[in-house]
Amino acid sequence: MTAPQAFADDRPTAVVSLGDSAMSGEGAGDYEPGTRGENGDWCHRSVHAMIHRTQLATNTFNLACSGADSANVSLANTSHYTEGSQAQRLVDIARANRVTAVLVQVGTNDEPAFADTLVGCIKEWFNPFSSGCAPKLRQQWPQRLAAMAPRVTAALTDVRSAMRQAGYADSSYSLVLTSYASPLTENMDPILHGPQGCPLKLNDAKYARTEAVPQLSAALQGAAANAGAKFLDFSRATEGHEACSGGDSSANEWQRRLTVDPKALVYGGLDAIGIHLAQESFHPNATAHGQLGRCVTEFVNSGANTARCLVGTDGNVHSVQSAARASRA
Repeated sequence: MTAPQAFADDRPTAVVSLGDSAMSGEGAGDYEPGTRGENGDWCHRSVHAMIHRTQLATNTFNLACSGADSANVSLANTSHYTEGSQAQRLVDIARANRVTAVLVQVGTNDEPAFADTLVGCIKEWFNPFSSGCAPKLRQQWPQRLAAMAPRVTAALTDVRSAMRQAGYADSSYSLVLTSYASPLTENMDPILHGPQGCPLKLNDAKYARTEAVPQLSAALQGAAANAGAKFLDFSRATEGHEACSGGDSSANEWQRRLTVDPKALVYGGLDAIGIHLAQESFHPNATAHGQLGRCVTEFVNSGANTARCLVGTDGNVHSVQSAARASRA
């Protein structure tokens, strides 16, 4: 009796990204038409987004949307900036292509409310008598992360369900959750960092880099483990290249400073007035996305379940599975 031949899958290979602004490419510029504010869609999906900088498959698809939360990634009937469920759209892509990896970055727009929190810290900078936002956040942050984690796990579970709907076994592709790179550092000009585009107290920036962002990564790693997903830690991926770390010049920085984009008015009209004008602020730029895309490629190809993205001796970001380095002073 002749053994049955394996089915030849001639669909093009693909990798897909889901999530929020850090994944959509917010801050990297060159946003896809239709996501620049037209008709209320402010997803800001960049052609430079990290998914497009990977070397993992023939096709790359970016479903992430700036401002999205875990519910927007899930199969729930939600709408964000006019767009529906990201997981549901994944089904169609996965049927038309042979998806080898799904990359997810989500969580900060849930209970951590990272953008609103950052705005609150900026307000503290303007008060010379304030001790900053860190003392209060230090008390609240663990509870916020604890509330966020199950939402991220639920979203990842829905991504698994979407792939099953498309006919995939869980073992036939890599599901990767990433954390977030710290946009801030206390290693800024102690006097001029505010006018240079980083109006934050140095102690607050240090708290963000050394406590808040690592704790966020730890919570996300737990969420990934609960969903059976792989985890890639971005928390220190842009270390030494954070916003305002270059003093007068931002040429060597991988994170955007406080940025006002007048083109938002061109595409979004009066709807741009307010947060959308500064939507790119404190997000990884195109250079950072290229570096992160390299790290994602190395991680997926390694077959590891967990790793960190760290700047190597060659100046580029690499996937590292060894124990964490000592924190920068």
